[in-house]
Amino acid sequence: MILPLQARLADAVRAAARSAFGAELGELSFQYPKRLELGDLALTAPFDLARTLRRNPREIAERLAAELARAPGVRRTEVAGGGYVNLFLDRAAFARDMHAALRSPVVPARLPGHVIVEHTSINPNKSAHIGHLRNATLGDTFMRVLRHRGREVGIQNYIDDTGVQVADVVVGFLHMEKKSLAEVERIGGKFDDYCWDLYARVGDFYAQDPARRKLQAETLHAIETGDNETARLAAHVSARIVDCHLATMDRLAIRYDLLARESDILRLHFWERAFELLKQAGALRLETEGKNAGCWVLTMSDDSRSSDEDKIIVRSNGTVTYTGKDIAYQLWKLGKLDRDFRYRRHRIDPDGHVLWTTTSQAGEASAPVFGHATAAYNVIDVGQSYPQRVVKAGVAALAGPDAAAASHHLAYEKVVLSPATARALGYAVGDEASVKVSGRKGLGVKANDLIDALVAKAKTEIDARDPERDAPEKEVAAKAIAVGALRYFLLKFGRTKIITFDMEEALAFTGETGPYIQNSVVRARNIFAKLEAEGHRADALAARGAQLDLGAMLEGAEGDEAWSLLLLMARSDEVAEQAVKAEEASLVAKHAFAVAQAFHGYYQNPRYSVLHAENEDRRAFRALLVDAFLRQMEVLTALLGIPIPDKM
Repeated sequence: MILPLQARLADAVRAAARSAFGAELGELSFQYPKRLELGDLALTAPFDLARTLRRNPREIAERLAAELARAPGVRRTEVAGGGYVNLFLDRAAFARDMHAALRSPVVPARLPGHVIVEHTSINPNKSAHIGHLRNATLGDTFMRVLRHRGREVGIQNYIDDTGVQVADVVVGFLHMEKKSLAEVERIGGKFDDYCWDLYARVGDFYAQDPARRKLQAETLHAIETGDNETARLAAHVSARIVDCHLATMDRLAIRYDLLARESDILRLHFWERAFELLKQAGALRLETEGKNAGCWVLTMSDDSRSSDEDKIIVRSNGTVTYTGKDIAYQLWKLGKLDRDFRYRRHRIDPDGHVLWTTTSQAGEASAPVFGHATAAYNVIDVGQSYPQRVVKAGVAALAGPDAAAASHHLAYEKVVLSPATARALGYAVGDEASVKVSGRKGLGVKANDLIDALVAKAKTEIDARDPERDAPEKEVAAKAIAVGALRYFLLKFGRTKIITFDMEEALAFTGETGPYIQNSVVRARNIFAKLEAEGHRADALAARGAQLDLGAMLEGAEGDEAWSLLLLMARSDEVAEQAVKAEEASLVAKHAFAVAQAFHGYYQNPRYSVLHAENEDRRAFRALLVDAFLRQMEVLTALLGIPIPDKM
């Protein structure tokens, strides 16, 4: 709501600057004064013009303020300080327009181009862990925000089904447990948990006899070659665990459009083609001496790390590195590789959404077009920052600087546990401030175990608050609260901040938490439910509120508080756009909490009761605010993937 108004005001400022001073202004920004008495928006353009025109900024501000005072939507203007223009908006018109926009939302115009967000991308060799949940939640939320702001987005999950992690599990089955493919196929229960434990034991198996490491190399070569018993076992392990991962992410309402398999990148010769093009472009050099002798290394302008192994694209034994395969995949994403996958349906969800997977076999003719993106965002942990720079350099070498600029790395930091949470999950804890986890050592926190523990704790809280509630209702509410708690906790921190996850803190109904946000919406719904129970039609009451003299209603102490709430909600799309530009989903999370907090602050005042309003006009006005809040929070919680239970 605020963005269109700012655009109109910016046009008015440019026109005024052109008329009064013959000056052209470029992009304009507005600030938000800290106190309402200082205005609703503040313009700093007079300072920019003063530097260009060599004139007093306050004099410029006075000329611009006079013009802006006549702009539609502006009640009055005033000049402050050395040259600020403070704008006081027409509260009645703004509130009425905002409520109308929330009641009849307009789908934003689609921006040109296609965006790819790759996230989750878990090695398909064991259960997902808490760090994977951060990756998936960040990627899923960023996708939601991009779509909300008019981008066409495809979600891809990269399946490294030919990597060393899968090879290690295959080594475990073949050489430790002496199992055949048929025997592995008969393993029941939680297959991803079974492989979690096996993968940890393989590390010990190698440590006991370093010569066993050659089994890893032999197995990896057999997997990459394909069409043999070892490769078929690896394919079975990978396929089963991918389905386990999909089931885990389903619990957080996270899903994908395409599973891109690394084996298909190899079998469809994506890498060979990219390798050929990189050599033709002179982007690779063959090292002839030193520890990297025999390796093909990417030539980069950053030669301070010329011996860094992250730049090795092809090892001396001829095998391609992860970075090399990532360059080929990134080129394909951006439509810069003259190769394409074939596709088949992996599954169809109950709502009709189709999850596709790549294949090197015969594909389906009806498959949609994937790739050819104008921008590609890769959600990968911060430890992969340099390899991602290498990928970007490889893209630049073949496709130019524009393609490199379209390659974005959404880096994120790890998740550790608070000692209390680690103990609750069954880990022995000393006096450390936080507990680090390691999936390779089997000391990670499995995603499903964490979600189960959160659901159980939420259910305990519901039992204490409402012991008479039906068991099925408790279960549904507990799952919603657990998901809201987990997603918000993983989103509220900046991407590059290490998170210390604490279950008690995440599930708290007070403070900056998902349940606090959920509770604000449930509370607002309860207000309307009570109105309905007393014979009022809440929807009609809110509509009547929009027809009142809102200018009068939005004056005084209550009016100022209500106006602050409306103005904060109106910034939601602006915050979403900032999140896109900054590549930072936490901005939306923080904003949603601020809106919920402002609503709580307003309605905790007994003088502002809807149910016990002093007259019907006040009741209708307050119903208007509740209605606006509910509609705005429906948007914000959907962006964050936070479900709202019927009852907390």
